[in-house]
Amino acid sequence: MKGHSIAATTGMGAVDLAVTDADRAMRFYRDYVGLTPIPGDGPEIHMGVARRELVVLYPGAERAVVPRTSGLYHLAIVVPDRRELARVIGRLARLQWDQYPTDHVMTKANYLWDPDGNGIEIYTESPEDGTMGFANGTFVARDKDGRERSGREPIDMDELFSHLQPGDRLDTPMPLEAKMGHVHLHVGDVAEALRFYNDLVGFDVMGHVPGVGFVSAGGYHHHLGLNEWAGRGARPAPAGSAGLRRLTGESRRSPISKTWATASSTAKFRSPKRAAASSRWTPPRTGWSSRSRPRASQPAGGTPVPVTPVRAAARRQVSPRTARLRGALSESVCLRTR
Repeated sequence: MKGHSIAATTGMGAVDLAVTDADRAMRFYRDYVGLTPIPGDGPEIHMGVARRELVVLYPGAERAVVPRTSGLYHLAIVVPDRRELARVIGRLARLQWDQYPTDHVMTKANYLWDPDGNGIEIYTESPEDGTMGFANGTFVARDKDGRERSGREPIDMDELFSHLQPGDRLDTPMPLEAKMGHVHLHVGDVAEALRFYNDLVGFDVMGHVPGVGFVSAGGYHHHLGLNEWAGRGARPAPAGSAGLRRLTGESRRSPISKTWATASSTAKFRSPKRAAASSRWTPPRTGWSSRSRPRASQPAGGTPVPVTPVRAAARRQVSPRTARLRGALSESVCLRTR
């Protein structure tokens, strides 16, 4: 039984990842994601904004992320506004990296994977557009007018790119306000994981449906997401695999961080029962994917289905620069449907 609540100012700290190739990983998180290398003494590579770490890379893994194992689903970096999210999406489109911009109503998110298959979300808050939460045993999303939404629709890219200013460079690093917003984990047993993070660590449960749970501090929608999408009873990846090494939390008023989970500790969330997951909510399968051939590190999800060109969600007059960016997207990015 929960005996205390974690401090309301608690947030997520740096996430440590095992990667196979040091130089490739550093260049990806610098040139594609937009983080800045931070000098350090060890073999690990510290990436962040200014001198604040967001991701720490540990090279030397023997293999890429192993599908259907417990561990990282994605780390999620939150940027301050739609302008910065547009910059990231525009940069990735120009570099022709697979990405999946998704409208969660209350957030605008972009999903991608690093060369080793570590999941990444980059998002911005958009509560003015509506809400997304739990009701009647599933997720429910409603826009600002109360209309029900799927919460997994493509982002209106014309509207998003309209937030870019003349002279904005797509290769500008992430701003100082960027931070680790949340981390989402594959676990073997969501109920068991919730007991750990709620009863022991002190997070508040924000929602729980079969196979999925969210916890947070201070009323945030979620600092940790927990799911059984890798399979109920999913086990940790074999030693030497790329993936999560450690995640940390920190007080937003203090630089002191505390480790909540490591790659090895996720094993405690597996269940001896091998029953199939019964979640009514399935992972987002709607997004954008480049036409380039799949890489070996592309996450499992079945054979790619036929793609159709991106269509703007709303027709409006757009600036010449927005039209050029949209053209780049149409060349490198497509809408993938079920």
